[in-house]
Amino acid sequence: MVSQRLSFAVFVGVMALTSCAPLSIYYKEGAEVSRLQTDELQCEISALSDVPVNNQIRQEPPIFIPARRYCDGAGNCYIRHGRFERGDIYTVDVNASLRARAEQQCMLDKGYAPTTVPNCPNTVFRAAPKASTRVLPRLTPQSCAIKYQDGTWQIVNQPG
Repeated sequence: MVSQRLSFAVFVGVMALTSCAPLSIYYKEGAEVSRLQTDELQCEISALSDVPVNNQIRQEPPIFIPARRYCDGAGNCYIRHGRFERGDIYTVDVNASLRARAEQQCMLDKGYAPTTVPNCPNTVFRAAPKASTRVLPRLTPQSCAIKYQDGTWQIVNQPG
């Protein structure tokens, strides 16, 4: 039960942090968001097919904890002998980086470019009507993004 609460707390924390992060998307002016999502999924599938997951088990090196002398307030002392602690064992997908590059190349081949759109200031967030972007607009230096809890987002071109 405690681990479920901790997992939920970590999930909420991660969600809060990602909602504060700027919007990172593949961008092609005039493209429909539904087409972007379809192209992105096709590129993910293609990259996974071309560069499959290759999980390998790794182990961090052991750590030596040197001997240490401990004494209480009454002058009684003892020595805890030095010891090695085993390094953590973990799994790594050695193809993850190459697969991400293959996916990015696929999206570039389809005419998209990776883009980051800053978050809108609160004044724009409150003033803009809630409407998810359906077609990627022309980006300007005043463009900003509003992210909604359902995972959709809106790109707003502020007057400037």
